[in-house]
Amino acid sequence: MAKAKVTFICSNCEYRSPKWLGVCPSCNEWHTFEEKVEEKKTQQKNKADISRESGSDEAVPLTSVEESEHSRQPTGIEELDRVLGGGIVAGSFMLLGGDPGIGKSTLMLQLAKARPDWPILYVAGEESPSQIKQRAERLGVTGDKLYIYSSSNIDSIIAQTRKLKPALLVIDSIQTVYSSNLTSLPGSVQQVRECSAMLQQLAKREGFSTMMIGHVTKDGEIAGPKILEHMVDTVLYFEGNQSQFHRLLRSVKNRFGPAQEVGVFEMKQDGLAEVPNPSELFLSDLDTTISGNCITCVMEGSRPILIEVQALVTASNYSTPQRTANGFDQRRLSLLIAVLEKRGGISFAGQDVYLNIAGGLKISDPAADLAVIAALSSSIKDHPIRKNAVFIGEVGLGGEIRSVRFREQRIREAEKMGIKSVVAPPGQVSVQSNIELVERAYISQIDK
Repeated sequence: MAKAKVTFICSNCEYRSPKWLGVCPSCNEWHTFEEKVEEKKTQQKNKADISRESGSDEAVPLTSVEESEHSRQPTGIEELDRVLGGGIVAGSFMLLGGDPGIGKSTLMLQLAKARPDWPILYVAGEESPSQIKQRAERLGVTGDKLYIYSSSNIDSIIAQTRKLKPALLVIDSIQTVYSSNLTSLPGSVQQVRECSAMLQQLAKREGFSTMMIGHVTKDGEIAGPKILEHMVDTVLYFEGNQSQFHRLLRSVKNRFGPAQEVGVFEMKQDGLAEVPNPSELFLSDLDTTISGNCITCVMEGSRPILIEVQALVTASNYSTPQRTANGFDQRRLSLLIAVLEKRGGISFAGQDVYLNIAGGLKISDPAADLAVIAALSSSIKDHPIRKNAVFIGEVGLGGEIRSVRFREQRIREAEKMGIKSVVAPPGQVSVQSNIELVERAYISQIDK
């Protein structure tokens, strides 16, 4: 009889230990070890398994490898095609993550609505077919090529996929899929890894495009082993705030197109609506007569977006002044306040500082530094910023305003939105524009 072996595996990084540990020595996470009982296989059986899996494939030189053109099919949703690089590649293996209720399942059903000619197999592990039909009717999804399959067993899913041969296989969600050959529970690291590997082999060998929907942790990362993101061809994140109507679809990884591309959607009663002009959405409630409001242009992938930066500086009632940022890195805010005090001659002692990116957008583009400096200076002086002006530039520790990438694209986007002037660091501009370019080299010159 095979001897049972007990191993403790970290659910975060899969570090193995012969005994239980309170903290993982690999990832330093607490209480992540789970007990797993493994049967020790004999050496002869292992050799048989290896020979069966290895097959008769042989290594070949690079010059003899046949090139294959990846056929790309548009999805019918322009914002989704933008993020994917033009459409879905045949045989691609994709992962879509996002918070609960953000619209992941809705987007997949609307894809079926946009391409009624595609045979799509929707594997529902969390909802019943009747619930999905109710949502599909609300979204106006019709057609007889959308197949709903309510199952979580990976063997049944693969058998059903081979039977229907769909153009797209949707797994909702991968954390509910399990293999009966494993003793661990669905959603565990081992189940997610093994089931994803089987789906990957199915996609690559038989050419089925697969979209897996994944849960996220409290930190906003996709739940499960990190190897899951390395295994797939494309990783998409659906971002948004439950209190806001807009949603951002971001490509974190894309083997068949550019990464960090962003598609913008707006959640409405009848589903997700595409937003072809995000700048108009984020500037819809702009009021330039109030101090502390400033406009900047950030790059999300290859798309320039005008956003509103709001700052409020007020006397503090506490011994330690508050520094609060929403949608902006708080440590970056503290750095910019220090630069403004040292190089701009403005004291924030005894002042609470609140910074907000309107619309719930989270930005990391350093080109927004100058707009944050201008908004803080405007709020503490209680003097509105010049009308119809966009502030673009990275701020250094010496108070200098540094140039940023995609200068011409940002200027064109500002002109398209009716902006009259752009405050930016000195530099050559190749684009012909009627917009006024106000060049400033240091932050002490922005009020001049």
